[in-house]
Amino acid sequence: MSNNNEIGNNHIATSEDTPLRSDAFTLSDDEKIEIIKADVKHILETLGMDLTDDSLKGTPNRVAKMFVKEIFGGLHPDKKPSSSTFENKYKYGEMLVEKNIVVYSTCEHHLLPIVGRAHVAYISNGTVVGLSKMNRIVEYYAKRPQVQERLTIQIVRELQKVLNTDDVACIIDAKHLCVNSRGIKDIESSTVTAEFGGKFKEDKVRREFLDYIKLETQF
Repeated sequence: MSNNNEIGNNHIATSEDTPLRSDAFTLSDDEKIEIIKADVKHILETLGMDLTDDSLKGTPNRVAKMFVKEIFGGLHPDKKPSSSTFENKYKYGEMLVEKNIVVYSTCEHHLLPIVGRAHVAYISNGTVVGLSKMNRIVEYYAKRPQVQERLTIQIVRELQKVLNTDDVACIIDAKHLCVNSRGIKDIESSTVTAEFGGKFKEDKVRREFLDYIKLETQF
């Protein structure tokens, strides 16, 4: 137990893949909502809240629907965005960067928000992907209990598969409310993570990417 607490309190990732049980999708969304609703009701009642109050009556149902349909919706593989690729007919061979993609995720250790920006880049090897698909991939992997390091890796791995190239990179700069609002309560700090694939491991290419996004962090 003490080791588990140490891992969680220090926000340490244990796997590149999201930890999911084999029966994760046996229940329907509606069945999950009903179970979570009862659990949230129990939590609030245990805390001493009066759920007969008009302001609180609908809270268990709202939270349950939010968990299943919204903030953890990226757990379900059926919600994975389709990512059609296109031939790079205009022969654009330089780096393509989509920066300042908004990230809303949830820390899996305390279930508190992670809020920040993702910067994603790739170098085409003959195919390109629609710009909005890059945003959707970020959103899909963010909408689950997460660790920022894993999120960064998952975004890169997915785009590498979609584009059939190793030349993909992602940097995320985000605030963790589990750090900002509890524990050390440091409201100024943010966490920066990076994953560089293929040519982005080369110093010259990596520096070009950092120049594009105006990030001065050294990697």
